[in-house]
Amino acid sequence: MIKNYLKTAWRNIHSNPVYSALNIVGLATGMAVALLIGLWVFNQISYDRFLPHYQQAYALKVNYADPQEGTRTQNYLPLPLAGLLRTTIPGIQYVAETDFADFPGHDFIVGDKKLLVDGGTVAPDFLKIFQYPLIKGNVNSVLNDPFSIVLDESTAKALFGDNDPISKIIRVDNQYNVKVTGVMKDFPANTSFQFHFLMPFGFAEQTASYVKAARTQWDNSSFEIFVALQPGATQAQVTYRIKSLIAQNNPNVRAYKPQVFLYPLKDWRLYADFKNGKAAGGFIIYVRMFGIIGALVLLIAAINFVNLSTARSQKRAREVGVRKAIGSRRYHLIFQFLTESVFITFAAFVLAIVLVILALPQFNTLTGSGVQIPYGSPVFWCIMLAYVLGIGLLAGCGPAFYLSAFNPVKVLKGSIQIGKAAATPRKILVVLQFSCSVAFIISTIIIYRQIQYAKDRPAGYSADRLVSTFMTKDLYDNYPALKNDLLASGMVQSVTSASSPLTKIGWHTGISAWPGQSPGELKINVGAVIVNETYFNTVGMHLIAGRNFTNNLAAEATNIIVNEAAVKRMGLKQPINQLITFDGINGKSRIIGVVQDAVMGSPFTPVEPTVFNRINNFSSQVIYRLTPGVSPHTAIEKIGKLFNKYNPAYPFSYVFVNESYDKKFSLEALVGKLAAIFAGLAIFVSCLGLFGLAAYMAEQRSKEVAIRKILGASAAKVWVLLSADFIVLVTISCIIASPIALYFLNDWLQKYQYRISIGPGVFILSAVITIGITLLTISFQAVKTALANPVKSLRSE
Repeated sequence: MIKNYLKTAWRNIHSNPVYSALNIVGLATGMAVALLIGLWVFNQISYDRFLPHYQQAYALKVNYADPQEGTRTQNYLPLPLAGLLRTTIPGIQYVAETDFADFPGHDFIVGDKKLLVDGGTVAPDFLKIFQYPLIKGNVNSVLNDPFSIVLDESTAKALFGDNDPISKIIRVDNQYNVKVTGVMKDFPANTSFQFHFLMPFGFAEQTASYVKAARTQWDNSSFEIFVALQPGATQAQVTYRIKSLIAQNNPNVRAYKPQVFLYPLKDWRLYADFKNGKAAGGFIIYVRMFGIIGALVLLIAAINFVNLSTARSQKRAREVGVRKAIGSRRYHLIFQFLTESVFITFAAFVLAIVLVILALPQFNTLTGSGVQIPYGSPVFWCIMLAYVLGIGLLAGCGPAFYLSAFNPVKVLKGSIQIGKAAATPRKILVVLQFSCSVAFIISTIIIYRQIQYAKDRPAGYSADRLVSTFMTKDLYDNYPALKNDLLASGMVQSVTSASSPLTKIGWHTGISAWPGQSPGELKINVGAVIVNETYFNTVGMHLIAGRNFTNNLAAEATNIIVNEAAVKRMGLKQPINQLITFDGINGKSRIIGVVQDAVMGSPFTPVEPTVFNRINNFSSQVIYRLTPGVSPHTAIEKIGKLFNKYNPAYPFSYVFVNESYDKKFSLEALVGKLAAIFAGLAIFVSCLGLFGLAAYMAEQRSKEVAIRKILGASAAKVWVLLSADFIVLVTISCIIASPIALYFLNDWLQKYQYRISIGPGVFILSAVITIGITLLTISFQAVKTALANPVKSLRSE
């Protein structure tokens, strides 16, 4: 019986190739989108889940309460806290303080090989908390020696080839020799940590005086701390024991009521955003968004299947009548139609797998993920079997029950109009289809406009031809000579140095006292950047009051320049020469200038109060502007030789500031691209169904059109006649989709303080685009029917 059903299904596909192709391609596209998104969603929610005992791993965070700014959550903590956790808090099994320095990396030299590698220094228990697989080495001893190092597999191979790296020596930053004691397996893409080496925290203490001093400094919150709980200990129990540790040991911050808490590893990826001290979502928003999009695209494809099947019911009505007349029961017919539906769905699934395989490389490149089809997983294939059966049965049950309900006598006598019976449900489904598609189009336009709005925001500096290079010790020691050589080369217009990149402030401190401060008002959290006298001119920031720094460091040590946001926050009417207490300088600091606000943080938030100072010559960046009219490629090539002259141990590296700034939009740009792609696919699938319905309607009304043409109707009038119904349905879809999209997009925009407002133009543009695509889709069939010879249509009458 099933064999006969399959034969019948194949014959129906073969005898109706156009409609079968529309069904299969549309369904395959929807299934491919849903499968691709499903694999990506699984990839995101399984972040770090490959680590043994990941449920016991936590990061420490701290909340500081500020009446003016609200509660802020901070990842960085004072180093003495780690010692207290080890010795005084029950329920904690392992503690690891870490310093993943925020710069391009360390220079590794092995023979004639030089690599710039990113990583960090960690306490020995780090690899017991996060149990990354070790290919070589013992987890209990690999980080015991301060001058040891653990590499990942790729870095070990790059440095040592196929030779055994264990006990080999690496020269680090042209200053220290370290011995390889372990090799880690390369990390998958879906892990929170992405580093290529680990060195013991003791290395940082022995080579960086500020780290050694930080062991006893409760005011220095510069380190991340991670813990693993003992079996049986709960997050709530340990959080209760540790929440007051900073307040108890640092009276300077008690006014901010610091509360230490644990944040589980399983939530880091998806719930990283905090608002007023509470987890407030994060990337989970996009995971849910695209999960819904995948489901809607699949729904659109299923609607196509139902619509095309019911629309062509008249073609199969006599078949149903004959089968019932010779004894077939209704359940036999239902089973036959469901078998056909599953057969078509299986064919669509095979095509969907092919589409996913073809799309995965580009998808992974676009999203930066490592999504793969788990061919060897029985669970995956069981899910796919249920996926095919579920879609096949759900999509096919409507047509199956509809077609099997025909009265055989009426059908064979031709006394009922089969096609009209399902017209209303079909129209409802078409409206549902296009409502989803219109919502996708509106979303794509809004996301694009939000990105452009932030990109068009005045940055407060000129990023044109501006380049930044990390300041190593050798570059720091030779900075005056390097600066002179760069200017003399003719390739560089101006040179400066700073403690932070132009697109990120690396040091935050506070202003404790200022003129007009209210009684009991807490200090202002500010960004702080150490600069020199050429900084503002080089980067293109404009002083709007006061003067610049001079090259006399001793004279300028207590002077500061503040931005407009700091002046506004302090409420100063005449800021020049005002004395304030800036926590980066001992004693009082004098404001000598006010600089225009510059976007150095997120382009979607207000500019934060910032203090520029010259307390010392510390710098982490060399910033230089290329000479106008010189090819950037030529300039970089010549400049690289100068950097190599003074920094021979490091490969020359550089970042164009405009490229660094553009990276701030990477998440929103990714969401926009994916939304545009999926909106396009949703429209494509919807139009496939619309094309099939238009062809069916044209076929059904061919005789009516012929009579109208004989009576004098023009081709244009016939085109309007055949298009009008679809345009009405799509217009209704636009009306339904607009308020729904407005509601959800308004909610999405609330996460941005610097955001657009949604006007009616977006909805009008989306409607015009959708109606235009609809007209293009149905016009082929409408024009074809309008231009057909009416004699051929009426010949059988």
